[in-house]
Amino acid sequence: MLLPIALIVLGLVILAFAGDHLMVGLGRLAGRLGLQPVMVGVVVMGLVASVPEIVVAATAGLGGHEELATASLVGWNILNLTAVLGVGGLTAPLMIRSLLLQREALLSVAAVTIFAITLLEGLSWGAAVTLAVALISAVVLLVLLARAAPHDMVAAQSAGYLKTAELPRLRTEVPRTLVGLAGVLVGAQLLVINTSEVTARAGASPDLVGFTLVAFAAALPILITAIRAQRHGYGDLLVGALLGGNLCNSLAGGAIVALVTAGAPTMASTVIVAMVGIIGFIWALLARGIPLSRGPSALLVVAYFLALPLLT
Repeated sequence: MLLPIALIVLGLVILAFAGDHLMVGLGRLAGRLGLQPVMVGVVVMGLVASVPEIVVAATAGLGGHEELATASLVGWNILNLTAVLGVGGLTAPLMIRSLLLQREALLSVAAVTIFAITLLEGLSWGAAVTLAVALISAVVLLVLLARAAPHDMVAAQSAGYLKTAELPRLRTEVPRTLVGLAGVLVGAQLLVINTSEVTARAGASPDLVGFTLVAFAAALPILITAIRAQRHGYGDLLVGALLGGNLCNSLAGGAIVALVTAGAPTMASTVIVAMVGIIGFIWALLARGIPLSRGPSALLVVAYFLALPLLT
């Protein structure tokens, strides 16, 4: 039992650092290829933020651990907009000034809702097609929204965070990105294989393990981004990455898992509904322009743990 636990910890560490380097590397390469900073901040950062979780869920699904895969997708979505966002607000008060993020939030609400409906009705090839079409549509809309607001607050914060004022060097960023991607793949394998073994030996619930440990491991890179971004006052970029991450995780991750699994999940429907409620609540905060001070941020962190009893 000690060896699988040690390998789980190793997987956690690899995922955290590899995912962070993958996000920075791809973000800088996107800027190097000429993408506008606002496009990088709204589209690329969100897509990359979800990569570790999508890889973890796909690995679990392909390995026959369907419950672990779906639970980690739902857990990652909830963790992102409760604990991770809360930690960001505890690091420094969050004041969102980007109008673009309000529109992205609506797309994220729609994406999570579609994902929730497919989960409740049962994953299938039809669900995979629906989610894939929704993903393509959402990305196209995001690109159009970003192009219409080239000087949005997210643009300046993206350039500042990724340090793209000077042209990034390909000989540095390409290896960084490739090593980051390889690390995510290796970390996901270590995490899923050994978590499944420990779960089976301990007789633990795959839903609970996927919702907590696996989702937390996949969220470590975006948690690192949250703390780093907030220290520099890049709250809009952080929220954009979280919203984009949830959108891509729900649609891309859901589509991939739907291809390799079938049937309704064993996870309690209350948790799935709570996932939609949380993203809707965050959208309401953004729409009203309510700042996220340390008090509400602490409540968001607590909210994640309050969701755990819903699994039973």
